[in-house]
Amino acid sequence: MFLRNYWYVAASDTEIGRKPLARTILGEPVVLFRSEAGAPVAFEDRCPHRHLPLSMGKLFGDVLQCHYHGLRFAADGRCVRIPGQEHIPHGAKVRTFPVVERYHWVWIWMGDPALADPAKITDFHWFDDPNWGAKSSYLHVEANWQLIVDNLLDLTHLAFVHDTTIGNLALAEHAKVNVTRAPNNVVMTRWIIDQEPPPTFKKVGGFTGNVDRWQIIDFTPPAFLRLDVGATPTGTGAPEGRRAGGIGMRNLNAITPETETTAHYFWGQAHDFDVNNAEMTNRIFQQIRTAFAEDVAVFTAQQKNLNIFSDPPQVDINADAGALAARRILKRLYDEEQAARQVAAE
Repeated sequence: MFLRNYWYVAASDTEIGRKPLARTILGEPVVLFRSEAGAPVAFEDRCPHRHLPLSMGKLFGDVLQCHYHGLRFAADGRCVRIPGQEHIPHGAKVRTFPVVERYHWVWIWMGDPALADPAKITDFHWFDDPNWGAKSSYLHVEANWQLIVDNLLDLTHLAFVHDTTIGNLALAEHAKVNVTRAPNNVVMTRWIIDQEPPPTFKKVGGFTGNVDRWQIIDFTPPAFLRLDVGATPTGTGAPEGRRAGGIGMRNLNAITPETETTAHYFWGQAHDFDVNNAEMTNRIFQQIRTAFAEDVAVFTAQQKNLNIFSDPPQVDINADAGALAARRILKRLYDEEQAARQVAAE
């Protein structure tokens, strides 16, 4: 199940250059490259002549040449040269995709180009904000994209999967949870009051006693999750909005479906303390990267079971409230999009 009329992250800004990059997005092969002026370009990764991936080709100026027979395609997808003939058939063109570069990511629109409004790109300004230290990365996941969304909306798993880094048992046993639902948004707020901080918080925050800890998870479709997390020494007023003397972080996640069983996972970590300390930024990033590697092992194992057991029965528990709400939103949006496409085709 893919929602197409949305912006997705196709690549980090450093991944795309003058060498064509192949990437599958929403089940469709795409090739990305930069023009001589540095603007990102995205084509369907298929030559219309004999279907060789254009990502195997090379650039001549702003023109991409197919590796097989040398057909050349301009940035608008039109074929502008066929070696050995002057006439260029009308069908000699490739599909192009709208792309926008923002927040150190390159975003792509896989749906109706007429609907591709850059103002609808989800806000990840923390990567550019001088008041925050931030670092981002990429993971390829051998699992369906919705498993990743489920994982981020249920942070009780931190107590068990990440007990050496960002989790401890207090997350599962002592959290006060509130779920706020809107038509296209789910916000889960979790407070863990007067509990021991997990290992990562001790390392980067220097806490020696108990803390009041918050986790505010903001989900927007199709698969964007921005987490406001942090802690202050217990009793200093964090639940009332007084966060001074503690640490605040943003865990930033943009999941792009590759196929029904694989996904591109773009993520980053930002912090609002000691923001000009590159060593601190890297220390926090490494702790989260360790935790995310543990998550990937979970996603992969889940998907293997789902590949074996066809539509297995599933038991839901209280911790699933956010994930279930998000799945309902996604199913409704998918049904609406499919209905609109059917009407347009009639």
